[in-house]
Amino acid sequence: MTPSRDISRLIEIMAALRTPVTGCPWDLEQNFATIVPYTIEEAYEVADAITRGDFDDLREELGDLLLQVVYHARMAEEQDAFAFGDVVEAITRKMIRRHPHVFADKDGNIAPAGVKSAWERIKAEEKAERTARRPPEETAHKSLLSSVKAGQPALTRAMELQRKASTVGFDWNDPRAVLSKIREEADEIEAALDRNDADELAEETGDLLFALVNLARHVGADPETALRGTNAKFERRFAYIERALAAKGRSLEDASLEEMDALWNEAKGSERPVVIESTQVKSDR
Repeated sequence: MTPSRDISRLIEIMAALRTPVTGCPWDLEQNFATIVPYTIEEAYEVADAITRGDFDDLREELGDLLLQVVYHARMAEEQDAFAFGDVVEAITRKMIRRHPHVFADKDGNIAPAGVKSAWERIKAEEKAERTARRPPEETAHKSLLSSVKAGQPALTRAMELQRKASTVGFDWNDPRAVLSKIREEADEIEAALDRNDADELAEETGDLLFALVNLARHVGADPETALRGTNAKFERRFAYIERALAAKGRSLEDASLEEMDALWNEAKGSERPVVIESTQVKSDR
């Protein structure tokens, strides 16, 4: 099979990868849930390439993101739910409907403000139509949290869910109470470790992360920004370990954990506190 500029070739490749017996064993094992993390990762890598202004990388990352769409569409087709063509038809129908000033058979002159209001009106109509298609039991109750968008990164969505709940008083009044909850969740993880239950450990870890986001909210720190800062700090200190070992003619594989830990502390001691948006980040490893 040869490369092609035609989308049909990519669809054929995915079909071949997912063909029982002759396909790729790894691809055959995957499902919607296991592929989702890769879909999110590829979207972030597209954003990163744009931030860096690297068009070669952007071309590659857009291809990787397109593969995710093809992958999900193929799995849906295997379940007789829909196919890639249905995905294309759905988005083309949506874009035509949302731009009547461009595609309607009438005068297309419209002010920018009018475009925005028409877009919002049509989106609201589409949302009402989707709601009408759902089973009655899914639409019987309108939750306070329904307005929190589902497609956000998990940290950001956790923050928004907590903020929305806090508007009706469902919240802690003291950050120290949140800290107590964090300790409680850590104890529950320890108990789950004793039971060696993988599903329970995953659930309890999620509870701990949710509590940590709550603490960030109460102390006025954006969790996504704070974690980015800690990621950068980790990379910086780890690079210090690599350079220090290389200066001695040694590799990471040659060093003991104790030696690497000592170098980590050297890196930590040589740094000044990092201030992010007036919030001092003091998180450790």
